[in-house]
Amino acid sequence: MSMISTGDKAPQIVLPAIDGSTFDMGAMKGKKVILTFFRFSSCPLCNMRIRRIVKRWGEFSTDTVMVGVFDAKVGELKKRMKKHDVPFAILADETYEQFEKNGVKKSFFKFMLGALKSPLTLFQATLRGYVPMTLSLSKFSTIPVDMLIDETGTVVEAHYCKDTADHMSIDKMVAFSNGHLA
Repeated sequence: MSMISTGDKAPQIVLPAIDGSTFDMGAMKGKKVILTFFRFSSCPLCNMRIRRIVKRWGEFSTDTVMVGVFDAKVGELKKRMKKHDVPFAILADETYEQFEKNGVKKSFFKFMLGALKSPLTLFQATLRGYVPMTLSLSKFSTIPVDMLIDETGTVVEAHYCKDTADHMSIDKMVAFSNGHLA
């Protein structure tokens, strides 16, 4: 499917969350949503990204909904996320359907580029015990996507990452959640 663009309606996502609930994007009207398509549950870069967001969670507006979607089974994802005490929705897309519907790409070259660009982050991840528990080249090659969605359910920005280390800045996410995004 094609990539989501600024001005598009938010993706219609209904997926299981690690807290046992079912997340429905359609129920988010009236709230700002920050949506990220991560890679797999034991992805070192993804786990470091979650850790960094959790550390800055107090800076986000309390009425903003943050959602992380992973290419994972819900039980496996719940186990991996226990390390973080994540205060936002973490969803499992067990079939990869939402990734495909929303234009998430795969690229082994971009995966390798991201790994080469972020040796310090990979080293920090290893020290924290974030070690990839898969040998699937398909899972490794998923390139993340970050989206900012306004209260009307309209995409304000869709950031299709250039590689596995190129996320939207957390500063920009915080600014959006607090209504300061220009």
